[in-house]
Amino acid sequence: MTAVMTPDDIGRVAAGYHEEPARSFSIGAEAYTDARWLAFEQQAIFARSWQWVCHAEKLRAPGSYVTAEVAGRPICVVRDRNGTLRAFYNVCKHRAHALLQGEGRTNVILCPYHAWSYNLEGRLVRAPETAGLEDFERESICLDRIRVEEFSGFVYVNLDGDAPSLERQSGGLGAEIEKWAPDVERLTFAHRLTYDIKSNWKNVVDNFLECYHCPVAHKDFCTLVDMDTYQVTTHGIYSSHMAEAGKSANAAYSVEGATVKDHAVWWLWPNTCLMRYPGRGNMIVMHIIPAGIDQTYETYDFFFEDALPNAAEQEAIRYIDDVLQVEDIALVESVQRGMGTPAFSQGRIVHDPDGSGKSEHAVHHFHGLVLDAYRKAAA
Repeated sequence: MTAVMTPDDIGRVAAGYHEEPARSFSIGAEAYTDARWLAFEQQAIFARSWQWVCHAEKLRAPGSYVTAEVAGRPICVVRDRNGTLRAFYNVCKHRAHALLQGEGRTNVILCPYHAWSYNLEGRLVRAPETAGLEDFERESICLDRIRVEEFSGFVYVNLDGDAPSLERQSGGLGAEIEKWAPDVERLTFAHRLTYDIKSNWKNVVDNFLECYHCPVAHKDFCTLVDMDTYQVTTHGIYSSHMAEAGKSANAAYSVEGATVKDHAVWWLWPNTCLMRYPGRGNMIVMHIIPAGIDQTYETYDFFFEDALPNAAEQEAIRYIDDVLQVEDIALVESVQRGMGTPAFSQGRIVHDPDGSGKSEHAVHHFHGLVLDAYRKAAA
């Protein structure tokens, strides 16, 4: 499904938004509840932004591959024999069947429908029973390539061939990750949590970007970090959320013997959240995937020093799964229901000029990027 939104449509959901967060309202609820907006966003946002795929460890070996879906389109990322990272639409040039499934290792990209075979550079090398075809030039047939980039230990793709590189577009993000998580490339996958949330994807992002709700809704979390040190800084296409660990025993999980003393979190436009919690070396990637106007599929991937989490890390996973996520999902699902009523159209942005975690200026920053993407796509 595709949708075309006009400048009048965009002006309607932007009514009340102001460049100054202290004077601004949020984006209109219509963009969270009308399915036309999600169809528009798939092209305006997700098909034009860098999308997280996996940790680089999955694609280090020649022949390794990972498949994914971006903006509703199947893609695959492979490491070729020469060590070059490549990404393609995961679609056979013969009859459009999917080529690779899941993840793994292969020497050739073989279509399971009619056995057309492509090398790891995407060129067709074998097409059975085609010797008698006229004007058939096997050497000229290649899989459609898409942009791929390895950035700060992770692999991202972008369907927009004209987009600036993620390294260039993200400005200082790489340097921040290197400072606060210098071991990220050496970490290994340990665990995944998955959630099916009855809320628009933007509500999930909104909730992530402010800790104004934390003292009310996340009392255990507020003992894990020192809320007095919580600072949020917005940048071009990302925001940084930093706090020191709590000074005393916390109610979330044990951090005894922790080597990571700070809470360092980054949100990367539009739907990737990178989290470094107090404990041993770690990185958690929260990936927010729209599945419907009021449905979001969310994954939490945990990367630790070892593939087998220790007792404290298992406790941290349980805390996130049994407590923190339960609290957050209840919040965003309630918000989604409220947005579907006549009682709500837009809400005021709460702004602290000092940039504390209890401010919603990062939500305002996100909404500005959403509206910019809408306007560019509609132009």
